[in-house]
Amino acid sequence: MSIQKKLRAAGLLALVSLLTGCNTVVLNPSGDVAAQQGHLIVISTVLMLLIIVPVIALTLLFAWRYRASNKEATYKPDWDHSTQLELVIWAAPLLIIIALGAITWISTHTLDPFRPLQRIDENRPVTRDVQPLVVDVVALDWKWLFIYPEQGIATVNEVAAPVDRPIEFHITASSVMNSFYIPALAGQIYAMPSMETQLHAVINKAGDYEGFSANYSGAGFSHMHFRFHGLTQADFDTWVQHAKASGEPLDRAGYLAIEKPSQNDPVRYFGSVAPDLFGAVVNRCVAPGSMCIDQMMALENSKRLGVKDPNCDPVTGKPLNTAAPQSTPVPANREQQ
Repeated sequence: MSIQKKLRAAGLLALVSLLTGCNTVVLNPSGDVAAQQGHLIVISTVLMLLIIVPVIALTLLFAWRYRASNKEATYKPDWDHSTQLELVIWAAPLLIIIALGAITWISTHTLDPFRPLQRIDENRPVTRDVQPLVVDVVALDWKWLFIYPEQGIATVNEVAAPVDRPIEFHITASSVMNSFYIPALAGQIYAMPSMETQLHAVINKAGDYEGFSANYSGAGFSHMHFRFHGLTQADFDTWVQHAKASGEPLDRAGYLAIEKPSQNDPVRYFGSVAPDLFGAVVNRCVAPGSMCIDQMMALENSKRLGVKDPNCDPVTGKPLNTAAPQSTPVPANREQQ
């Protein structure tokens, strides 16, 4: 074997050894939703290769078969049409497009991020008595805020969830658009100011996973990472108690402070959260004296219909400081502005 061939073999072996260390998390995820999306990628790739591989092979075959030096090749300068060949050329791609269209249509509805989960994994459906873990997500500049309404805690740049329990993310942004993405859990979902998007997912294996923003959002974008912990229920309860033990409250003034742009922020825990803080972030009325977007829309709608809102000043349109009756029940963590 020549020196050149030995060098090629050594280079190929080194390349293969490097590839064996790659963690293809997108195709080998730990969450059922991400696993279904990974299967969709594989199926789509295989279907497309059914056309690509034969075309490449036939291109090389024709180039060799009909080369100038091959005197045995049939020479037909006046040939221009073959019905059988046209059927093969057009039928095969058409069938693949139909198959891809059907798979895409089914998966688009099945994996709709707004659709509640129907299963924990391929062998276990979601029963009616299982309640999802609700997590409110706010994309800040340049960090992530996670609010747990049920547990009454909040964290910065760290989120956790029990294994095999459905998770219901409510996602928004404070200023510019970002993209919430945990590759091991599910596909990316955009976080947009004044809007609330959702993502339903589940983690099936305990572990420590990476999350980040998949949409450029300015100078601190490259450091906008966080950790997602898949925990057992007992470990998750311990994690919640650890956050509560911090004792630091997250009120509206505190939110306005952490909302300011910063980079490489450490993990922080908040033992309590102001009521309906996430709703105020979505409606852009965290600051004192600001009017919520939903209140503006209700006021404009009332004006359009000619109905006067008794809870608003007829001149300025600002909401009046009317206290709710003490007997009126208020839903936990979802108070109205």
